[in-house]
Amino acid sequence: QVQLVESGGGSGQAGGSLRLSCAGSGYTYRRAYMAWFRQAPGKEREGVAGANDERDVVYADSVKGRFTISRDNANNALYLDMNSLKPEDSAVYYCAARTRLPTWAGSNLRASDFNYWGQGTQVTVSS
Repeated sequence: QVQLVESGGGSGQAGGSLRLSCAGSGYTYRRAYMAWFRQAPGKEREGVAGANDERDVVYADSVKGRFTISRDNANNALYLDMNSLKPEDSAVYYCAARTRLPTWAGSNLRASDFNYWGQGTQVTVSS
């Protein structure tokens, strides 16, 4: 049974930092393309950052230079370091895994490509 469990969400102030973690189990972690998505109230789910097993990474323009995605294949873990937080970063953040395509295929962070999802963790940034 595949499980993705996020942790590390919470409240922060604008300009501050938070770190999200995701623990994966039940699949071959290193063969999955991993990503972070977020969804704010009334908005569609959007891709934030993604990483393959070769550590090639992609970011949404809105977070480039502020967020860093990393993965620890030995421990089936995925992280998102969020710096210079803005109120518009407030959302539920989801960890996602794509196992239907090889990791070298890359990703444009389209939610429909990902077949496993965590339950989400809330991030709230105040101004």
